[in-house]
Amino acid sequence: MFTSILVPVDGSEHARKALSVACQLARQQDATLHLLHIPEELAHETTLVWGIGAVALEASREERERTGRQIVDRAAEAAREQGATSIETVIGQGDPARTILSEARQRGVDAIVMGSRGLSDLQGFVVGSVSHKVSHAAECTVITVR
Repeated sequence: MFTSILVPVDGSEHARKALSVACQLARQQDATLHLLHIPEELAHETTLVWGIGAVALEASREERERTGRQIVDRAAEAAREQGATSIETVIGQGDPARTILSEARQRGVDAIVMGSRGLSDLQGFVVGSVSHKVSHAAECTVITVR
């Protein structure tokens, strides 16, 4: 059913849960997981999962990118621990929804599995969540995990 799955990971608990679901699907189908992180400016200091400390509001772009590399590396490690065998990591740039959609098209994925909320929850309420935008514009299956 799915041979290639894109999983946006931002270090949030919702992304961790989405990765778990994606790993279950990948194991069943021997699918490739594409783990994507898009460093963003945050509206508040945020604590991340996978043992990664807080990201300060005033973090520089380089610091956000360094943390982003840690996030995808730890997500890949977690995916391997859950039985996924084919994993690729990607650091993207730009608007999260557009970048996720672009990566999905470029890689020809069969599905996108993502959390219903990310690190920028408040902004999501105001301008529409990334998961909402992706689910309405994607050309493939989108699975949103609460």
